[in-house]
Order: sequence, then C-alpha cells, then structure tokens
Amino acid sequence: MKCPHTAAQAGGTVVIDPMVRDLDGETARLRGAGPLARIDLLGVPALAVTRHADARRLLMDPRLVKDLGAWSRWRSGEVTHAWPLIGMIDAGRSMFTVDGDEHRRLRAKTSQALTPRRLEAIRPAVERFTAELLDALEEGGGDGAVVDLKAVFAQPLPMRVVGMLMGVDPAENAMLTRQYKKFFSMLTPQDERLALLADLDVFYAGLVREKTARPADDLTSALILADEGGEPLTEEEVIGNLKAMVAAGHETTIGLILNAVRALLAHPGQLRKVLDGEVSWEAVIEETLRWDTPTTHLLMRFATEDIEVGDDVVPEGEGVVVSYRAVGRDTGQHGPDADAFDVTRPAPVRHMAFGHGPHICPGAALSRLEAGIALPALFARFPRLRLAVPDDGLRRLPVMTQNDLEAFPVLLDA
Repeated sequence: MKCPHTAAQAGGTVVIDPMVRDLDGETARLRGAGPLARIDLLGVPALAVTRHADARRLLMDPRLVKDLGAWSRWRSGEVTHAWPLIGMIDAGRSMFTVDGDEHRRLRAKTSQALTPRRLEAIRPAVERFTAELLDALEEGGGDGAVVDLKAVFAQPLPMRVVGMLMGVDPAENAMLTRQYKKFFSMLTPQDERLALLADLDVFYAGLVREKTARPADDLTSALILADEGGEPLTEEEVIGNLKAMVAAGHETTIGLILNAVRALLAHPGQLRKVLDGEVSWEAVIEETLRWDTPTTHLLMRFATEDIEVGDDVVPEGEGVVVSYRAVGRDTGQHGPDADAFDVTRPAPVRHMAFGHGPHICPGAALSRLEAGIALPALFARFPRLRLAVPDDGLRRLPVMTQNDLEAFPVLLDA
C-alpha cells in the first residue's frame, strides 16, 4: 500500500499525512469536509467523525464495534497485516479490542486500580518523580544551555508512573520508551514493527510469570489474580491489557504536558494570569485537552449495520475514526472562537479528549493528576522558561494517532 507524500484533499477525501507536517491545516480540512469526512489512511479509505455531538452519540452506539471481523476491508483481504496501522487495531485481546460484557470484564480490574483513592495514594510518588526530573532538567540546562524538555522531563515522568503502577522494573523504562516510539512512528518498516510487537509480548509474558509467582501491590498482579467467584483473565488478556495500558498511560500524558507548555509560552498574557493565580492549572489542562488534543485520530470502530449521521450514512462494514482534534475545535460545541486557546473559557469545558462511553480512557484521571503536578512544579522552578527555537521550528513526530513532538528545546533562565 502506497504511503502518501503530502496531506491534501482530492476528490472530497482528506489524506491523513503520516509525516504530520501541517496538523492545523489537516484539522481545518477535516472540519471543512463535514461531520463525516472521507479520509485516506495510508491508502485505506475510512470515515472520520469531526463533530462533538456526533462523536458523543456514535461512541455510545452499540452498532459501532471494536471487532476487526466486522470490517469489510479486513474480511475481503484488502487490508492485511502489511498495513502499517493494523497493530493499533489488531493489538491482541484486551479491554481496548472487545465490547459489551467482555469489555466490562476486562476493564474492571484496571478501573479498580485507578480509583480516586488509589490515585491520591500515588500522589507523593508522582511529586517525588517530578522533583527528581526537575533537578535533572536544571542540571542539563545550567549556564544557559539548551535542554530538551521532552527527553528530560515530559517523557520520563509518565513512563515512570505507569511503570510503577504496572510493577515494571524501572531499569526497563528506557527500553519500553524506545519500543513504543518505534511502534507508533510511521518511519518504522512494518516488518520491524511486527517484530517489536512480538518482543513486547515476550517481555510482558515474562512480567506475568514473575507476578504470578510473586504477586505484589501493582496492577499486573491485580489483573492476574481472580476475584472470589470471578473468572480470571487469560494470559493473553493480561498481556493485551498491559501492552495497551503502558502505551496509552504514557503517550497521552507526554502530549498533554508538552502541548500545555507550548500553548502557554505562545500566549504569555494567559501564562501570567496562571502564574498570578487568576486562572487555575485545572483550567489550563482542560483547555489544552480541548484545543490541542494528545490523541489526533482514534483507530477504529466498525459498523455492523448502516448508521445515519445527519444527512450521511456509515455503511455496514465501514471503518470509523474519531478525529479528536477536529472534534475539539468544533464551533458548534465550543463557539465561534473554538480555534483559539483561552484558559479563561467558561468552565466546564466539555471536551472529549479522553473519549466517551464504555471505552472512555481508564487512565484519564491519572493523566490529569500527573499534569496537575508537573505543570505548576515546572513553572514554579523555572518561571522564565522559554523556547530555545521559534515555535514554528518545533516538529511533530511522524505519528498518525498521537499528537507528539520530536523535541522541545528550552532555555530555563532560572
């Protein structure tokens, strides 16, 4: 399947650029294409939902399912494992790939591990990790040196946190970061991507064996151990949940932290209101989630029958993508200034950055907790933090689903 070289509209179809060279333009083209936009994903046609109300309704519609077997292009053989995005859909059996009762069964243990009480219990650890990484940032940016905020701070923090929750040896965090980066990158050859997925399966299988033999107070052990009278998860299900949770648990938070810092540095008047206490960090986080969503396109659900969306129809067997960044800029939901970043926007800002319905992100509260600790601590330590390059010099990673930057070079001016 041929990889497109430019992001463009042709014949009413919005081609999603794998190199993510013009995300703002692509978002505008999607919104201009209507509530149900025809898109091209690396040569594969699909439909993208671009309006808040439609996305909210469709994410609750039981006729849109996660079952890959419902996709006509998969059944026909048009899409195979040679397609670079298949690993984001056919990712093994987990709470992310099933619906209904099976989804509830696979999700239950994870939800229990991420209750508000459990999250408050890990707050001191997140604060400690944050302080340690800020020390490393200060050391790297001493004497006016340029330091990469992503590599030193925004990336390792959520990986440390999710690794701690899963009971992963901290020495493995760097390996997991590299593997997931390769998995999501459109520059990774598909045979290499499939091989690294197999390597991750081996890694998580070893973790499951270790926790089966020596259970601990972590999510991996909780997934393995059956509740009294309950049905235990299979090894495949535990591995599938772990593989997806580690990916979702750190990628989303990286984007949230970096996007918030970038937006505040680009809007110094709003940053001043936050630093002066006129606007809360919660408002910053929610506006960032709406305006520059960590997830750009969520792959994928499939229609089990024709579904009407306004004057259009999702045909039976078609694949549906929720384009969260376009949804977050919906003027019908957020007003005529939806394209503007505004931390003084009236609360609550009802966005859908973490999804909606049964498959709403189980780690949403965790991501908010991490950002709510990291952002104020960062600006308290470095109130004169600034970009070391012009804003338009920042480059996004070639990732079609996540809104992430290659690097974030800054000057601390502490």
